[in-house]
Amino acid sequence: MRKKTTLSRKSKLYVGSCIPPFNNPIRLWTKATVFNKVNHMTEHDTFKGYRGAAKHKLKELNISVWSDVILQSTRGEFKGIILPRAETEDDQHIVLKLHNGYNVGIKIDSITSVQVVGNKEGQYKIPESEFPTDPKKPHVTLFGTGGTIASRLDYRTGAVIPAFTPGELYGAVPELAGICNLKTEKLYGIFSENMGPEQYKKTAEAIGREIEHGVDGIMIGHGTDTMHHTGAILSFMVQNPPVPIVLVGSQRSSDRPSSDAALNLINATRTAAYCDIAEVMVCMFGPTSDQYNLLHRGTRVRKMHSSYRSTFRTIGDIPLGMVSPTEFTYFRKDYHKRRKDKDVHIDTAFEEKVAIVYYYPNMLPDMIDSLIDHKYKGIVIAGTGLGHVNKPLYAPLQRAIEEDIAVYMTVQTLWGYVQMYVYDTGRDLLKIGVIPAQNMLPEVAYMKLCWALGHSSNTDEVKKIMLTPIAGEITEREPHNGYIILQGGLPEVDQFVGTYIR
Repeated sequence: MRKKTTLSRKSKLYVGSCIPPFNNPIRLWTKATVFNKVNHMTEHDTFKGYRGAAKHKLKELNISVWSDVILQSTRGEFKGIILPRAETEDDQHIVLKLHNGYNVGIKIDSITSVQVVGNKEGQYKIPESEFPTDPKKPHVTLFGTGGTIASRLDYRTGAVIPAFTPGELYGAVPELAGICNLKTEKLYGIFSENMGPEQYKKTAEAIGREIEHGVDGIMIGHGTDTMHHTGAILSFMVQNPPVPIVLVGSQRSSDRPSSDAALNLINATRTAAYCDIAEVMVCMFGPTSDQYNLLHRGTRVRKMHSSYRSTFRTIGDIPLGMVSPTEFTYFRKDYHKRRKDKDVHIDTAFEEKVAIVYYYPNMLPDMIDSLIDHKYKGIVIAGTGLGHVNKPLYAPLQRAIEEDIAVYMTVQTLWGYVQMYVYDTGRDLLKIGVIPAQNMLPEVAYMKLCWALGHSSNTDEVKKIMLTPIAGEITEREPHNGYIILQGGLPEVDQFVGTYIR
């Protein structure tokens, strides 16, 4: 049953008003002094990143980086700004940022003429702004950790760099002031693949500190690649919170016209400030269009596409709800509700010597033997089918269990339960002592095993912790609509796409 809560008129936000400043954090400006400045630029400044034939072409055309040009080529006319070139790229193209915000590479031998109409130098820095306060609005803390939501593009190297501080986020999206009183704190600025126990513990402790100070909601700006890992471990490290804890990121850097950063940040801020769900959640695009964000439980969410903005999906269940700029819609009733107390249990136990092993046909025994020899204390297997591996692995798995290494089975299919009693393969593994992890996602089982082994090395005690649901990581059954994949080519899907997507 869906329950809708409409936000007050005072807190309404029209998303369209936020897109221009956030989609253009690299502000392009024109000053008369720029033309004089060009004469004093070094060759390195004039042709940033260009080399070889492309650099020679710029000299021949008497143009430089940041020139605003009308370029004629055998492929047509292009109007835009000449961008610096990544130093590792080829020397056969000149790159323009078109006036619509997109970049295009133009082959130098196709250029027939160029007209310079100005010079617009990119300004990468967004000034930090002090956030205005309003005693009538809720208080939200934003922890910055890095990731694309806090990134800029370095055109010289072509890399997306975590460079914006949380204060700069407000400088880019001033509409946040209409939602809450925002306090920002930069915990660290790293890519999400570099997140680990040190960062998990520090983040959990920071959350506990802010809750004790009476904050109404918490946001964590995070890279998307391992956001679901962090969502899982924080669900175990931060138990029974009285306020929403919302992880948010973006798939596309904020200088791109198609960036999802602004809407994600706005909806995550709304969730932290007003949502009734007091759990660890991931707030990211629902559909790939700019309509609403889904709220995923931290232990049931996974990044499922490398580049789509709608990359995050709830697996084996349905999302907790969705949020738009004007309302919340709750899909379920079993969530932990917001409270007015400051009670929270922070438990940052973590054992690092745990591995996750993705089984593949013909996996050799030395894969498991190596983990035993290196004194690992826990192994999570992502097995095939209902939870299977090949027979050559039986012996090393038995050795691991005899040496008190906790071994848990999950499934590669992601959806569904481990059912090891159905086939002989599974039954043999059960006899050895491999423990089915129900319908925990592999990454979630890995994080929970790290956390459980941080509490005890006794395998019986660890088993009790692992198989006792704490934050929705194990469900009694999957809902009938918890597994829906729309596959292109099917008549009903093509009809749907044709009807709603023109």
